[in-house]
Amino acid sequence: MVGSGPVASDANVSDAPIPVGQVHGVFGIRGWIKLRSFTRPTDGIFSYRRWCFGQDLPLREYHVSSFRADGENFLVKLRGVNSREEAESLVGLQVSVPPTALPPLTDGHYYWRDLVGLSVLNQDGLALGRVSGLLETGANDVLVVEGERQRLIPFVPERYVLRVDLTGGQIVVDWHADD
Repeated sequence: MVGSGPVASDANVSDAPIPVGQVHGVFGIRGWIKLRSFTRPTDGIFSYRRWCFGQDLPLREYHVSSFRADGENFLVKLRGVNSREEAESLVGLQVSVPPTALPPLTDGHYYWRDLVGLSVLNQDGLALGRVSGLLETGANDVLVVEGERQRLIPFVPERYVLRVDLTGGQIVVDWHADD
């Protein structure tokens, strides 16, 4: 399973830009931004060549010219952003990449965004609800399933998650209705 940070619950997310980080401040007077990465590992954000900023269309596009680690975050210099004022205009914006920029996954691995919205059935065929999101716990990721009540189901293949059918839109789990 591969996380990609916050996920939208929009039913048509296949073409939506993928959030990979967020600008949370500026550094200095020459246009550097402070960036929080959502990727794992966190420096994986720099493997993407094109970054889009904003939530509304059209998104602003920039290329990274330089970066360095700053604790758990990064200081980033973008091409074309040369003043503190220009950098301040980006504070609070998400950094996104087009879905086509994501690397292909091997079998048994999924992007979180692909799991959100799938129906969840137990092995007896009982509908438990739909995946509304995922949680990263450190030990393993956890499906947040909304139905007649909320269920938190560990995403542990072959133990709790028996089958993921992206085409059919469902996940089959070894989970009792009372759990």
